[in-house]
Amino acid sequence: MAQFLDFDPNLIRKYDKAGPRYTSYPTAPQFTDSYTADTLKQCIERSNREIIPTPLSLYIHIPFCDTICYYCACNKIITKDHSASDEYLDLLEAEMSMLSPLFDVDRELEQLHLGGGTPTFLNNEELMRLMGMVEENFNLSSDCEMSIEIDPRKISNETLKFLHDIGFNRISLGVQDFDEKVQLAVNRLQSFDLVKERLDTARRLNFQSINMDLIYGLPFQTVKTFERTLDKVIELLPDRLSIFNYAHLPERFKPQRRINEDDLPSSAEKLRIFKLTMDKLQQAGYVYIGMDHFALQKDSMVKAQQEGSLQRNFQGYSTHAYTDLIGLGVSAIGSIFDSYSQNSSSLDDYRQRIQAGQLPVVRGLVMTADDRLRKQVINQLICHFRLDITALEKEWHIDFANYFQTELDELETMAEDGLLSLNEHQIVVEPKGRLLIRNICMVFDTYLKNNVVQFSKVI
Repeated sequence: MAQFLDFDPNLIRKYDKAGPRYTSYPTAPQFTDSYTADTLKQCIERSNREIIPTPLSLYIHIPFCDTICYYCACNKIITKDHSASDEYLDLLEAEMSMLSPLFDVDRELEQLHLGGGTPTFLNNEELMRLMGMVEENFNLSSDCEMSIEIDPRKISNETLKFLHDIGFNRISLGVQDFDEKVQLAVNRLQSFDLVKERLDTARRLNFQSINMDLIYGLPFQTVKTFERTLDKVIELLPDRLSIFNYAHLPERFKPQRRINEDDLPSSAEKLRIFKLTMDKLQQAGYVYIGMDHFALQKDSMVKAQQEGSLQRNFQGYSTHAYTDLIGLGVSAIGSIFDSYSQNSSSLDDYRQRIQAGQLPVVRGLVMTADDRLRKQVINQLICHFRLDITALEKEWHIDFANYFQTELDELETMAEDGLLSLNEHQIVVEPKGRLLIRNICMVFDTYLKNNVVQFSKVI
């Protein structure tokens, strides 16, 4: 069922504050170094004891880029030395050989995602080697969903064919904006014709799904310039779209210091750009999935939302609920059983740990029963805009009104503002509240009041 939106600028201004994106709950700032490689091993053992084997999802982080995009907040290494990737594959292979034997062999790998950085920093031989490593260490399902992030400037049509030939069936194209002035300001020049050529090639090769990333809030963007970008995007009609709000945090991310803050659109202009984006994409036939994600009606993400199998993880919305997520590579985050784990974000430290025969886990978190309950509540709301209170009470043996008494008081205020409706049986996020779903989820986040980490604005 399509998720219709009601854009109310007054409500958006009222609720527009910083908050988590809930790619996990509890969120990453709650991870501590008391979680070690031994903790991860214990969590894998508990997961293996599940009566029905939980499928696996694998994320591999490739940190290298040969040019820098000034807006970027990812963990990356800027280098033109392509010999660095060969050594990195050695490290990944060693990490896989330590980690994969911990999982029961009957647990199938249903999903694989290569992110970064720029995964296609690896040449074809290295990509083939990496896929060989995955196939050797994991039990790939026959219909494994295999996706990779693509920089259209750094890949040829021949490499796209190669990726398809070795099993990748989904790609994500980083575009951000088609306006040349904006591109120059963020050091990412790429023409519409180039992106169109890559997308047309991917379609001829029958990739199952093509995602495109855009960012609003970049230097020199206006409603007028971004409308031209949207018109070009709609002409290309990718299967999925991710429209991210640029968070300018130069004190945390050094590349952003090259962006002149005076060139950024005002908050009012960003809001107008955001409304334009919502309107045009829905008019073009895109279904609003949630937060910053849209998909065409035929896409599997829409089907997953309709069937209740959509979830949030560290790559955003995902169609594979209830998988254990393994994170490989520098800074990668995994989610196994009732825990989260993160590898070292320093390549030097990652290398030292691997070469010492140690898993490179440096921090993480084992969820309490309260964490797991709240995670389920937040995931249902952020993925499906609805919470079945009666079913939750039965599953968790709680009285919802008593357990969440404080939260319900806050939700009543939101209900008065038209963001949601609630009764003793369910919470339903209304069209006015869907763009503010992060605010609604924040009501159930017990860690926010003690959190000093700076999050991005919700809009």
